[in-house]
Amino acid sequence: MATVDYSFKIDANLKQQAEKVFASLGFNLDTALSIFLKQSVEKQTMPFEIKEEILNDETLEALKSSEKDEDIYGPFDSVKQLMESLNA
Repeated sequence: MATVDYSFKIDANLKQQAEKVFASLGFNLDTALSIFLKQSVEKQTMPFEIKEEILNDETLEALKSSEKDEDIYGPFDSVKQLMESLNA
């Protein structure tokens, strides 16, 4: 089987963490990426499920409000003020 060199950019911290995970499984990053690509080709899709995070109505409303700068508490001048607001 002929091989080719291929390079891509990845966050240094992510690479380090991934190498640690794969080393604990007994292989290196190159092997892990090869396995990923082989599974993708075999399945003709991503080899794992990708789902969009579905937020509940309360969270969606909170996000919409925060984008409009509504229902935003603070700033607080002290931890005491923050805690009073949280406990209200």
